[in-house]
Amino acid sequence: MSRRIVCLRHGQTVWNVEHRFQGHTDIPLDEVGIAQAQRAASLLAALRPTMIVSSDLRRAHDTALALGRLTGLPVQTDKELRERGGGAWEGLTREEIKAGWPVEFENWEAPGGETVTHVASRVGTAVRRWATELAEDGLLVIASHGAAIRLGIGHILGLPEPLWGTLGGLGNCSWSILEQTRHGWRLTEHNAGTLPTPVRGDDLPAETEDT
Repeated sequence: MSRRIVCLRHGQTVWNVEHRFQGHTDIPLDEVGIAQAQRAASLLAALRPTMIVSSDLRRAHDTALALGRLTGLPVQTDKELRERGGGAWEGLTREEIKAGWPVEFENWEAPGGETVTHVASRVGTAVRRWATELAEDGLLVIASHGAAIRLGIGHILGLPEPLWGTLGGLGNCSWSILEQTRHGWRLTEHNAGTLPTPVRGDDLPAETEDT
């Protein structure tokens, strides 16, 4: 067995529905988001996680707590797992952002917000740090945010920044799974919403030794 990390995006919020930039603003789950968190918890509990860590923002923390209640595991918090800070854009819709900052909108760089490079390093470093506390066959669930997870995964996999965009986004309460091998971390599931099935393909003969 090898260490695994499940990166779980939080459930839906009202601002998700309204397409507003949430960033560090502490928005709660809506009714749909609460139900999504409960469903995700029922599925992920079957994987028998050994540790749960969450962003300190309540939309992620409440998502993690649903899993914690089912598994009996405590939920630890880490502010380094927060979403990308949106500066002047937080609370605004995409249309409002585009109208007010057309140049910055094209580059998706908010005035006073965090750069993608900083977020990738912040989140990736935090996830790696928590992973070092796992047993050899441990499973860590990280409850975080869409952009934070995507950028953190890119950092953990060692992808160059121009390729971070090749990782698609995550739906609310969907997850991605990283597995540690002797060659480093690899992405085995992305934007999943059902129980993952391990892939053992003929195109990866060398990797079968690592599992």
